[in-house]
Parts: sequence; C-alpha cells; structure tokens
Amino acid sequence: MASAGSALKVHAVRFGPGQELLCSLLAFVEERNLKAPFIITCVGSVTKATLRLANATAGNTNEVIHLDERFEIVSLVGTLNKEAHLHICLADKEGKTLGGHVLGDLEVFTTAEVVIATSEQWSSPEQSLESAGNTIRMFVAYVNS
Repeated sequence: MASAGSALKVHAVRFGPGQELLCSLLAFVEERNLKAPFIITCVGSVTKATLRLANATAGNTNEVIHLDERFEIVSLVGTLNKEAHLHICLADKEGKTLGGHVLGDLEVFTTAEVVIATSEQWSSPEQSLESAGNTIRMFVAYVNS
C-alpha cells in the first residue's frame, strides 16, 4: 500500500528557568509565522501549572486546578494555533502523574525542550489532524489486511 507523505519542517527550541511555556511557545510560533504547528515532543520541568481537568459534571463543567510545586513534564501534546490546544501530563516528586488541558502558568523550572513541526501542505491544525487521521486509517487498514 502506497501513501503520500508530507514533508515536515521541524523546529527545536529550549526555554529556560522562569519562562512561561505556553506564552513562549505562542511567541515562537508567531515570530516565525508557522502554519499549522503542532508539538512532537517535550521534556523538561515546571514549578507551576494551571490545568482544566476532564472530570466535568453537570454542576461543574470546568474544574480548574492551580499547581505550585516541581513537576517533570512527562508529555506535552497539541496544536499551537492562536487558540492553542495543549494537553500535558506531569509527574510529581513521587512519580505520581496528573494531567489536563493547559490553561497557562506553565513556569519552567530547569528547562523545557520542545520539538515543533509544521508542514507546508497544511494551512491549519484541523487540516493537519485530518491528514494524520487519514494516514492512521490507512495504516490500520494495511495492518488488518
């Protein structure tokens, strides 16, 4: 089975102590006029985070938590359009993890090293997600054949 791929342009960036990660990522994207950027991977640590949790109920549709301690970034994924859509997973000093939708306040502790990708073929994150979805469906069909 043949598939048409897309050429990715990859950007590696490192942020230092005290920088707010979400704002810094959005500034990086805007300064370089990146189209349909998305995060491939991230490693680092933070001392603060504000997250929206997934445990919404009818009475509480947006539970938000404010964290103020050291965490390792276990995962950071999402798109970096003007209304960035990022999810993060953090590990505390005991290795316990928690995660959610990033609202801000991601203050870098030691470093945050982020790999961002774009494709000239995609003009929006929605288009990149649609293309990625098609690729996954083709792969699943190939594996199941």
